[in-house]
Amino acid sequence: MELILLLILMLVAWFWLDSMDKRERAIVLGHDLASRFNLQLLDETVACSKLWLGRNGRGHVQFLRTYEFEVSANGADRLHCNLLLLGNQLGAWHIPPYQQ
Repeated sequence: MELILLLILMLVAWFWLDSMDKRERAIVLGHDLASRFNLQLLDETVACSKLWLGRNGRGHVQFLRTYEFEVSANGADRLHCNLLLLGNQLGAWHIPPYQQ
């Protein structure tokens, strides 16, 4: 019984560390995307809104996470954006059209 509990605890710890690593990756990617379109990443943070399983190009199962974040063109407006991470790779992203 103790072995099963220890295994569960190790899995939870691994998932938490992996989630923190992917969150940091999403912050970097969100900042890069915002910079590419001359936008400012607001609050320097992103939030994971969805988590499910997906397959990469080789057919391996990985976590597919959707992160949401906000950007601004002039500091007064907020544009709701998102990006998808499959494992550690950027799968897709969306930044809505805006007027400069």
